[in-house]
Parts: sequence; structure tokens; C-alpha cells
Amino acid sequence: MKSVLLVSHGSHSPKTKKEVARLINSLHRRSKIPIFEYAFLEIESPSIQQGIDICVNQGAREVVVLLNFLNSGKHVDEDIPRIIKEAQRKYPEIKFRITQPIGQHKQIGELFLEIIK
Repeated sequence: MKSVLLVSHGSHSPKTKKEVARLINSLHRRSKIPIFEYAFLEIESPSIQQGIDICVNQGAREVVVLLNFLNSGKHVDEDIPRIIKEAQRKYPEIKFRITQPIGQHKQIGELFLEIIK
């Protein structure tokens, strides 16, 4: 079973967690993917490992780590891949895939132009 784990940085602001939860609920309603969860790299919970555990406990056999990061950097290039490698050792039977940061998506320019209109 496929799952999506939306990974955000984390914030001390409770508003951020509510926004992420709303986004996940919206994506889940519009997708045929049965498991949608969210996790945070730091500050907030659940952690990425906890989010993976939640997905696996719901029956996930594949976890798509959807990066809610605009650009590459230490977190995207080093920290998150390290956490996913650790999860792969914990769950060798689970397929993991990390997406590119959203700033690398080919339609990001169009989105920004729409926002500034």
C-alpha cells in the first residue's frame, strides 16, 4: 500500500502545524492514495521517523517522502536522506522515495506568477 509523508521543517508557531494538517487533508481528499501523513524535521512533532512509523503501522509498503521545502540545502541534501536511510535499515521491506523540493518543480514559476497577480 502506498503512503505519502509530507515533511516540513517545523516551527514554534502553532499556526504552521494547522496549515500543514489542512494541506494534508486536502491532498488526501483529492488523491486515491490511502495513507497521507505529515512530519517535521525539527521543533514540532511528529518527527520524520515517527511519521514513517505511523505510515508503516497503517500498512504502508511504500513511503513517498514529499518535501515541503522550497529549495535544496543541508536539510534536503543531507539531513532528510540520512533519516530515510536509517528508516530503510529499520524497515528493509518498505520502499522509500524522496521527492525534489517544490522549488524545482517545472510549474513553480507559473505558481509564483499567479500569486503576484
